[in-house]
Amino acid sequence: MNRAACASRWTLALCCGLVSLCLLAAPAGAAGVAPVEITDVSKINSGDTAWMLTSTALVLMMTGPGLALFYSGLVRRKNVLATMMQSFILMAAVSVVWAIVGYSLAFDTGNGFIGGFRFAFLNEVTGAPCEYAATIPHTLWVAYQLMFAIITPALICGAYAERMKFGSMLLFSIGWLLVVYCPMAHMIWGKGGFLNAVGGVIPTLDFAGGAVVHISSGVSALVCALVLGSRRGYGKSPMPPHSVVLSVIGAGLLWVGWFGFNAGSALKAGGLASGALLCTHLAGATAMMSWLLVEWIKTGKPTVLGAISGAVAGLAIITPASGFTTPMYAMVIGGVGGVACFFAATLLKEKMGYDDSLDAFGVHGISGVVGTVLTGVFAVAAVNKDINIGGLVEGNGRQVLNQIAAAAITCVLCVVATYVLLKLVGAVCGLRVSDEHEFDGLDLSQHGESGYNLEEDVFSNSHELEMVVAEEPGEPAQTAERSRY
Repeated sequence: MNRAACASRWTLALCCGLVSLCLLAAPAGAAGVAPVEITDVSKINSGDTAWMLTSTALVLMMTGPGLALFYSGLVRRKNVLATMMQSFILMAAVSVVWAIVGYSLAFDTGNGFIGGFRFAFLNEVTGAPCEYAATIPHTLWVAYQLMFAIITPALICGAYAERMKFGSMLLFSIGWLLVVYCPMAHMIWGKGGFLNAVGGVIPTLDFAGGAVVHISSGVSALVCALVLGSRRGYGKSPMPPHSVVLSVIGAGLLWVGWFGFNAGSALKAGGLASGALLCTHLAGATAMMSWLLVEWIKTGKPTVLGAISGAVAGLAIITPASGFTTPMYAMVIGGVGGVACFFAATLLKEKMGYDDSLDAFGVHGISGVVGTVLTGVFAVAAVNKDINIGGLVEGNGRQVLNQIAAAAITCVLCVVATYVLLKLVGAVCGLRVSDEHEFDGLDLSQHGESGYNLEEDVFSNSHELEMVVAEEPGEPAQTAERSRY
């Protein structure tokens, strides 16, 4: 079998296997087999539903166009379309897998670590409220959680940007969704989950995805960077972003979308959502300032790239605490996040020598771990009366230990599962593009397209140059520099 084509065949085979499994496991009367009567719609609150419809759209906007623009601006020109495509294809692929089996594995009762097949093929998913959200339709709850499932594997793409095969990326992402994301979502947010804040063995506070989204994607990103190895020429040739302008636009969309990400996790239009929104904004702003301050002191200049990186770090670090803390504590958390992520994305990466292309680990992994632990420090019981758990500031040091344990469990699961998945995909299809394809760029080698159709050849900022011989008639041979972009 041609290794260049086998990833897509294995992806198709995986999807077919999921369909077959669910047909066997799903109970009679599954959605699409027999109509399901919608009941108890009188409990639906129109204000809550309107807010959650808006929040769902905002979170989807975070992946496309937000993350697609943010990441694509940070790569070299020859990889801009391929990087965008990684975000957009996951919007489609994850949606299909989520509807077939992903949602059920995450939110069916199951056991403490994984759900069952009760909701396979969206069986029992109707317009009535569900056990997770009492005032909005079950269908809306499914859609809202889907948007989290989409963006999480998309965040990992930043670690292997500019060098992973498209088919292999797709196969890995689907597998990762099933063996990492769905178990993590179930353990922390699912009924009976091992780490659930209400009734879990280790009650963990994670309002909107500090562990489920940011630790899982960030730590998995580090494993990807280590397994795939560095980009061709990394550490020898400069590889600056080809368009910080695109990244600024993407970061702005991420910031706005994050209101749906965090405030939407309240599941109601009320005081909890308002508080989470304010905490989110202030943490992002404070983190941007702290990142820039350290950068300004260290390098002598506050960069635009530093500003948007700091903002994203702050938005990520407040995610687990946004519905459990106060605005002033959120600023403290954001300030810590900006500094921690700055050093992780610069000094730590330099010391360890890994090529995390777009700092997925340095920003999301570090902010996820630090934010999860600090949630146990700064949680205020009165903020979220449904959970009613305070942190160290209220004398509950035990919660800090719970948060540390949850972060450690997440890290171990992500390291082991991601490593095994990469090895399996690599053995079947290979992970990296060839040196020639990497040199030409993934836009052309993987998709046969170019992001910028320029009439004149322009030198690439990557400085990845090859030497050629000038052969003008009547002139002595001389060397000239040419680059692929």
